[in-house]
Amino acid sequence: MITDTILAALHYLSIILLVVFLAGEAVLCKPEYINAATVRRLSIYDALYFAFAMAALATGLARAFWGAKGFAFYSGNIFFWLKVATFVLIGLMSSPPTLAFARWRKRLKLDASALPAADEVLRARRWVLREAHVLVLLPIFAVLMARGFGL
Repeated sequence: MITDTILAALHYLSIILLVVFLAGEAVLCKPEYINAATVRRLSIYDALYFAFAMAALATGLARAFWGAKGFAFYSGNIFFWLKVATFVLIGLMSSPPTLAFARWRKRLKLDASALPAADEVLRARRWVLREAHVLVLLPIFAVLMARGFGL
């Protein structure tokens, strides 16, 4: 029982922090905010977003295997698999902005005045916002799964 409680708390904390850093990216990734410090901050936020996404994945899988309900409960539930697929989709969607932030940071190391163009920033921002919009499906699938729908 205590294991399930600890795993749940760590899972929720990871998810909250994942959302915090994704929101931070969405706020900062605007042409009018872009400067050298913002590019560095976006790279840091993106790394933290990735770290907490991996923590959410790890704690979610730990809950599925070692939590109170056990893997048999989850593996037969369509909403579990939809949640996993959505998480993978979000991970794939995070590649374009991650690559853009890394490219911008590399350019700035070579030339301190080489800021990304407004259209590049907007393109990365659109990907971040798409991730955020798809992310809202995860708690919906989680609630349906936890309540036994989809069995």
